[in-house]
Amino acid sequence: MKKALKAAFKATMPVFFGYIFVGMAFGLLCQRNGYNFIWALFIGIGVYSGSMQFVLLNLLTGGAGIAEAVITTLIVNARYALYGISFTDLFKKMKKVRPYMIHTLTDEVYAIMCSVKVPLGVNRKQLFLAIAGLSHFYWVLGGVLGAILGSAVHFNSKGIDFAMTALFIVIFVDQFLTFPTRTPSILGVLSGLVCLIFLGSKNMLIPSIMIIIVFLIVFKSRLEKKIEMAKKRGVR
Repeated sequence: MKKALKAAFKATMPVFFGYIFVGMAFGLLCQRNGYNFIWALFIGIGVYSGSMQFVLLNLLTGGAGIAEAVITTLIVNARYALYGISFTDLFKKMKKVRPYMIHTLTDEVYAIMCSVKVPLGVNRKQLFLAIAGLSHFYWVLGGVLGAILGSAVHFNSKGIDFAMTALFIVIFVDQFLTFPTRTPSILGVLSGLVCLIFLGSKNMLIPSIMIIIVFLIVFKSRLEKKIEMAKKRGVR
């Protein structure tokens, strides 16, 4: 497990910086809305959804009803159900920690799990558990620190959430440069742009993900052949 933790820490360094700063932004907002670090701690542990946690603050302060909260949560977090399809078989094998793996499958954790190279001598299941656990810890830590800082220091935190955008760019560029075929990356960019143009920024996410999934399913065998050929040529 020590080897898995070491490898996971290295793989999650971009997530560390992104989660700490965005988590702090959430903690600051918690404090400004009258919720102390205890709230930030338990929301981070139990909800653990960056976008939904920010929406949750609006729901709490706006006096939203249970039905509104449930529907909003389903809409905001619907994409996670699509992410889980890729790891259904693996998570089944993880048995006792399966619920935790499902709970901690965020955008960034999913991206890392899809791109990380398992080092020799490291158990894949232990590595993925360590990646999920460390990322969860970073997020909770950031939220708590932000709430504590918000109660002691007042400053303009505008723009701090760009850390998440930067994180996704770094992960994408790394996968684009190292993955055996660039077809999935190009498809992701094109589907995102098309959906952005025709559906707008608020409605593009789920349709673009669905397009990518359908494409990958239809052309699965062809992509696998490309990957195998690239590996034989010595490309990762």
